[in-house]
Amino acid sequence: MSKQSQAKVGFIVAAGASFLLSIWLWFGGSKDQGMFVGLWVPSILSFGTLVLSGGRHE
Repeated sequence: MSKQSQAKVGFIVAAGASFLLSIWLWFGGSKDQGMFVGLWVPSILSFGTLVLSGGRHE
């Protein structure tokens, strides 16, 4: 598995873990914390896209 593939999997796993944690917090009664953690998902995926593209503009 190439380093780029490993990085892709890492970002997807991190975003998925954040999503699951936000659901757990939300239904566990901490709705504000669940929303806050849920906002990490698009941030993680955007950061992953930036890192994996190497900052190139096409």
